[in-house]
Amino acid sequence: MWSLKTGACLLPLLVSSATATPNLALDIDFPDPAITFDTKSGDWYSFATAGNGNRLQVAQALSNHGPWTLLDIDLLPKLGPWAVTTGIWAPDVRYLAVNNSFVMYYSAPYAADQAFHCVGAAIADNILGPYIAIDDPIGCPISQGGAIDPAGFYDEASGTQWVLYKVDGNSIGHGGVCGNGIEPVVPTPILMQQVGLDGYTKIGDPIEVLDRSDADGPLVEAPQLIKTADGTYVLFFSSNCYSTPQYDVSYATSRSLKGPYKKSSTPLLVTGDYNLTSPGGAQSVNGGGQMVFHANCDEGRCMYQSSFEVKDNIVTLTC
Repeated sequence: MWSLKTGACLLPLLVSSATATPNLALDIDFPDPAITFDTKSGDWYSFATAGNGNRLQVAQALSNHGPWTLLDIDLLPKLGPWAVTTGIWAPDVRYLAVNNSFVMYYSAPYAADQAFHCVGAAIADNILGPYIAIDDPIGCPISQGGAIDPAGFYDEASGTQWVLYKVDGNSIGHGGVCGNGIEPVVPTPILMQQVGLDGYTKIGDPIEVLDRSDADGPLVEAPQLIKTADGTYVLFFSSNCYSTPQYDVSYATSRSLKGPYKKSSTPLLVTGDYNLTSPGGAQSVNGGGQMVFHANCDEGRCMYQSSFEVKDNIVTLTC
């Protein structure tokens, strides 16, 4: 069992007098974490890229303040036929109210050309699966570099379901940092694909909501969208290269689901903040308030946790 340094910030309903300091939630290699609250059990779950020999990782925190416990579960025993069963990245799990089930989004190497990843989905009756993979990928723009880092979003205002993902343009870049630091730099846009309420049936074409600029270095990635109580859409993302100290947690805001999204003037987290190195991959619960992300540690990339608030288009960590 791996425990929080402090339990004060584990749940968004807790009140803490602590200063704004992210907590080390899991001191193991647990990259690309996503956080989900299960209303069926009243427990919290985080899903991550494998760092322990499994295809994916999952940790659980009880609703009575934690701590986080790593679970030994094969969440996705079989992938879609389009995918290769190694190199599974960045899972995200969302509840589907339409049939009281769960959808897991993941990226995996494309079997027809393993140089690229695509984004797929899998369905389960329970949050811990097993998840049954859908036959076809949701996003697979091979000519543009493939797709990674999926994240689900349900928009209550329109009653629509979406999947965001990054077009992995740096996989076809011209070299340099993260494969995309040498001109001409290849776009790495974040797309938003509408899907049916089943979580995976595609509706229309994907919409571009963000792309890299010179300030973002070689890429933007790790998107995740929330909507706050005041109607602000907040798109979290990371920019620069994960293997460098320039990697960060950034965000953009909009009053409309489809944008335009305006990037914040400064990132939310950078190397040096709270003694962190290369923070990135931030994911929040629905509606915001609670966030997990990874940052470098002796074990690899450990999971950190913080609560946050959004006011006047500014995101601020609160503990």
